[in-house]
Amino acid sequence: AAMQAHYMAPFGADARFAGFAGAHMPSHHQMPKASMPTSQVEQPREQRFSPYANNGGTCLAVAGDDFCIVAADSRLSQGYSIMSRTTSKISQLTNKCCIASSGCNADQVTLHKLLKFRIKMYAHQHEKQMSAPAVGQMLATTLYGRRFFPYYTFNVVGGLDENGEGCVFSYDAIGCFERLKYTCSGTGQALIEPFLDNLVAYKNTDNKPTIARSVDETLELVKDIFSSAGERDIYTGDFVDIYVITKDGTTYEQFPLKKDERRTKLGSLGQKGSLGLGETPVLVVTKDGTTYEQFPLKRV
Repeated sequence: AAMQAHYMAPFGADARFAGFAGAHMPSHHQMPKASMPTSQVEQPREQRFSPYANNGGTCLAVAGDDFCIVAADSRLSQGYSIMSRTTSKISQLTNKCCIASSGCNADQVTLHKLLKFRIKMYAHQHEKQMSAPAVGQMLATTLYGRRFFPYYTFNVVGGLDENGEGCVFSYDAIGCFERLKYTCSGTGQALIEPFLDNLVAYKNTDNKPTIARSVDETLELVKDIFSSAGERDIYTGDFVDIYVITKDGTTYEQFPLKKDERRTKLGSLGQKGSLGLGETPVLVVTKDGTTYEQFPLKRV
């Protein structure tokens, strides 16, 4: 008690008595403790920040016996806003290999730049270009090296191997990959994958052709697939960048899709849009009744 009084002396006799009394007072005679504030302003808050953003888009690759086609749309979206209509998702890495990436555009640009740098260093050191399977393996190790803070990209690699056969590689975000004859990634994957299963692999069908598709037939199929996906997926549209890889080299083609532009006049919708409207009925409702009028548009 003397030691307690010594340490409580600077606080005065009242504090000394309160400390002594509080230590020996029965629990049912002690003063009630002050309650914590319940104001919402003073409550602790958790701050969150996400470094990733999915900018949408769809990538596709189809391999043939002696060719490979890599395609992707050019729409860059953020939520329900279209940020750009002409942003390419494909980079040509070598004369016989291309990569297409959907997901976060910033990570896509960074990843493609890194791959081009490593391929250029390989060419300087070995005095030859890296093959498509080697590029596929290099991309897998690059993604796995960033597995704790991965690139938010969904990649597709297509090209020709050492034997001149078409090859396609599909990836997840941290580098797990496999070689396929076709693959698709991005926001339109759920729409396009059934097309590819049925029309390329001929799954769940008895009408299997005996002759493989040519490069021109496969190119038309890719255009039809993207046209269908653009009608259902709001993040796929505007243009399709198509790279056709053969033994003679790589050719580029751009295929326009519906642009989904806002029109204010019915005439401009039928003339410039892709709906192909013929005649539009117009009902005018007033207090005197309803009148009917048929407004002709440009026939397509």
